[in-house]
Amino acid sequence: MTEAPIRVLIADDQPLVRRGLSLILSPDPSFEVVGEAENGAQAVDLARRLRPDVVVMDIRMPVLDGVAATAELAAAAPGSRVLALSTFDMDEYVVGALRAGAYGFLPKDSSPEDLSAAIRTVHAGEAAVAPRLLTRLISTFVTAPRDPRPAPTGLGELTPREVEVWRLMATGLDNTEIARALELSPSTVKNHITRIFDKLAVRDRAQAVIAAYESGLVTARAAAGERPG
Repeated sequence: MTEAPIRVLIADDQPLVRRGLSLILSPDPSFEVVGEAENGAQAVDLARRLRPDVVVMDIRMPVLDGVAATAELAAAAPGSRVLALSTFDMDEYVVGALRAGAYGFLPKDSSPEDLSAAIRTVHAGEAAVAPRLLTRLISTFVTAPRDPRPAPTGLGELTPREVEVWRLMATGLDNTEIARALELSPSTVKNHITRIFDKLAVRDRAQAVIAAYESGLVTARAAAGERPG
């Protein structure tokens, strides 16, 4: 049986960008572009009515920006997963979108192949952000507060090994690199990460990394120094 195509809504305030994204996706039978929006408010309205699987969302738009639109979609149409787009590799709006519930981030100069792959990843419920790019973004735009804050939900439930896995994840290592650093199997690392998500009440890697920076578990300086060369 042929799988149903992934239903995609494109939201961007530039008509040429919307048309270009549509032309990239439309020839592929595994995608169906179900609508286009020129601002965040329109994107939320169309997503409520059309129920797309994935919303390819420009972050900086008029009327309602992509961050606010992502937050509204997470509440109003949770089945529509957001892939954030930005002109910039380093964009504080992207961190806001990830915190609001976006499943991934893609710079606008990415290749058509990267766009297709990211949409498929987001549709599968996984985070479509390269670990090192994710860490660079968050370490630049999320800082641990100087004043003490309540620990993230479930922090006290983490085992010492889970804290170590969480710390390495937040410094930009992928699962294979974490496994190598801790001399564990990749499947064991994956199991640790699943438990970390559950205990911290976060949905994915992006939100776990944000929580690590906000809790002070890692800092931008530590992350830069700990990445393998």
